[in-house]
Amino acid sequence: MHRPQGEATQKKVPWSALFRGESLRRTVLASVPWFLQDLSTYGIGIFTPTILAKALGHEISAAPNISALIARDLPAAKGAALVDILLIVGILVAVLLADRVGRIRLQILGFIGCAIGLGMAALSLHATEPVRSLLLFGGFMLFNFMTNIGPNAQTYLLAGEVFPTAIRGKGAGFAASFAKIGAVTTAFLFPVLLADAGIHFLLIILVASSLLGAWVTWQFRIETTGVSLEDIGR
Repeated sequence: MHRPQGEATQKKVPWSALFRGESLRRTVLASVPWFLQDLSTYGIGIFTPTILAKALGHEISAAPNISALIARDLPAAKGAALVDILLIVGILVAVLLADRVGRIRLQILGFIGCAIGLGMAALSLHATEPVRSLLLFGGFMLFNFMTNIGPNAQTYLLAGEVFPTAIRGKGAGFAASFAKIGAVTTAFLFPVLLADAGIHFLLIILVASSLLGAWVTWQFRIETTGVSLEDIGR
């Protein structure tokens, strides 16, 4: 029996195709840096007020009333709002540079910038005022700016562009799902590690994860800037 004219004949591609041959390289590039980026982005993004309060010594273990509770959290909330302005600036710069500089370069530079920013925040814990506040706020602001220029923006682009058409949906879906494992892990474990291991240990771990993200991006790099989606598979 003949198929109706114009009906496309498509062969269903199994999920295992993401982990064979050249596709494995694409899967690693799309998913592992995204996973590593979510560790730090969600960790810092969700718990910025808590980290600032602990680092600056404004934390009170038990607030006697509502007024004390608000007074305790207000400085950290103001600091977090100031730091988060750089997220907006970073994404605007990413829009302007993504097609000019390239996804891979921006992602690598972004990861390295994140590591430097978190390193500054870690160093602030051993400094005295006013250097302490300058390093802490400057580090977090640099982190937010560089993460949105780099991995927080480019991972979305690479996951949607790096796979050939036949497995693009599966590849992008797997990368996003794998990355959210990092986000969920951070959301649940960050408070526990923050209480048990301390801020300095957490920041050093996040510095290492950012540098690892830059290395993985470089090792498995596939630049998609200026390449049509139809040509990706070739």
